[in-house]
Amino acid sequence: MMLDTALCLERFAWHAGRHADLSVQSLALSSDPAYVSVRNRFSATLTETVTCSDEGAFITSWGYRLGTSEDVESAAARLAFLLAALPA
Repeated sequence: MMLDTALCLERFAWHAGRHADLSVQSLALSSDPAYVSVRNRFSATLTETVTCSDEGAFITSWGYRLGTSEDVESAAARLAFLLAALPA
């Protein structure tokens, strides 16, 4: 059975959006590859684009592995840490 990467990215966006300092800029599920773009609300330069691999790993645009679809909340928290955001 194939992993539903779009659903994984939707869940990631929801968890990222729970962090006080993060803002989900876009959720592009029909693009190839699908991605979610997240930024720190207080900085125009602290942004990141995250994709989800077929194996369920959340990967930043520069290749950093944030975590997996088995623990989406922790993966989103890792992104929040990287973008200097407060905890959820």
